Amino acid sequence: MSALRLLPLGTPRPDARRFIDGLMGRIRPDRTPLVEYLVDAAVMKPILTGLLGRRWADYGSDREAQKAYLDNFIVFWSRMGYDFVRFEQGLPFLEGRLEGADRTAAAGTRAWADEHRGAIGSWADFERYPWPRIEEFDFFPFEYLASHLPEGLGFITCHAGGVFEHMSWILSLEGMSFALADDPALVQSTADRIGGLLLHFYEHLLDLPNLIAVFPGDDMGFKTGPLISPSHLKTLVLPWHKKYAALAHRHGLPYFLHSCGNLAAIMPDLVEDVGIDGKHSYEDAILPVEDFQSRWGSRIAVLGGVDINILSKGTEDEVRGRTRQLIETCGARGRYAVGSGNSIPSYIPPANYLAMLDEALDVRV
Repeated sequence: MSALRLLPLGTPRPDARRFIDGLMGRIRPDRTPLVEYLVDAAVMKPILTGLLGRRWADYGSDREAQKAYLDNFIVFWSRMGYDFVRFEQGLPFLEGRLEGADRTAAAGTRAWADEHRGAIGSWADFERYPWPRIEEFDFFPFEYLASHLPEGLGFITCHAGGVFEHMSWILSLEGMSFALADDPALVQSTADRIGGLLLHFYEHLLDLPNLIAVFPGDDMGFKTGPLISPSHLKTLVLPWHKKYAALAHRHGLPYFLHSCGNLAAIMPDLVEDVGIDGKHSYEDAILPVEDFQSRWGSRIAVLGGVDINILSKGTEDEVRGRTRQLIETCGARGRYAVGSGNSIPSYIPPANYLAMLDEALDVRV
């Protein structure tokens, strides 16, 4: 590992208000802030136990274990130089999942969606589906984090997974695709049931203290376009994001969206109709973040952009070089925060992740 110049921060000075004001274009901060969507535990753990000297705690079933995990969570985001902590959990939807050993992590499994078989394939399945109940969900971790942040550190949160993601997992991508042609009412009803539950979920979150933004993820695309037709997304999914954005705005909060894939066909709708305040998730093979910012950066904030291929396979010097390049281009234009193009999964070398952060903290606009 190359020498870290600034990390870990000994005396963090987070400024959540400056972070939001910069992304909303109200000020031009003297440095480009950091942003991240998720950091996998396989990356967090060696940093917390090694660099930060903390005792690792899994998020267990009892409150004391949960508090220990959440305390570490706050320390991690703060000492890494962020102006906020971002946390998400979701309702326990019954969804098709496949699992296998995660060979990139020390232990554990990795899950992914079953694209061929879902929990709902007919109206009979829909009627007997065990829809989760908001009143049975445990909001403790959200409440604990929001009320235990040190001065200056903000809270960013959301429901884990968006309407499209959960719809495609509950129906399966294949099943949803057939149903869009054979029984579109079933897809609409599934989307609306999910969307309504998520709306009530957000109503529980938006009065939490220290909340500075709502930042959900809803992956709707792949390399060359949306996963389903833009017209279906505009009918089934985007109206719900519009409701969530309006709810956030009524509380004086920006609504940032993480969504993977090529979304060029619906970007005007996301900006002009849904009302997103920022976009996250970029892949150089689709559209480098600099090019996205040239098109949309005058209207919304641009978040992240260090390509996962560079973070996972590049050298630390290559990671530093790309980070500096983005700060000197996107950061100089304003309304930009630097971070990964997607997230920090288990296969990102911790040294590369730290190199990105360390370089960003060392570069002034």
